[in-house]
Amino acid sequence: MSQLLHTMIRVGNLDRSIAFYTEVMGMRLLRKSENEQYQYTLAFVGFGEESTGQAVIELTYNWGVEQYDLGNGFGHLAIGEEDIYARCEAIKAAGGKVTREPGPVAGGTTEIAFVEDPDGYKIELIQKKSATSGLGNS
Repeated sequence: MSQLLHTMIRVGNLDRSIAFYTEVMGMRLLRKSENEQYQYTLAFVGFGEESTGQAVIELTYNWGVEQYDLGNGFGHLAIGEEDIYARCEAIKAAGGKVTREPGPVAGGTTEIAFVEDPDGYKIELIQKKSATSGLGNS
């Protein structure tokens, strides 16, 4: 059986990104490795290990590259939450940036919010009770 292991995103400041995903989003730093020959460092963060069926995020820092053009092809990461309202308050209290306050999607009942990480990647928070029903459906 196949399993989604991780999504890789390039970051401009690895320490800042690790702090965001662990301290603001509540994930754990699972492992970190450095490749001196090719000058990059990888850090894997998540709510659990891939071995338990959890998908994680691979933060890739290419040494000396501080910013990336995110383009318009990538949309967002999505995280299911028990209470997106409380989670957004906690994110703001920890210094995180909520770009769309929690509430129903336009024309539907699914409750979502959006957060932005330090590199500008969007993270959608979806109320778990409706996370699998599809946006716009109840």
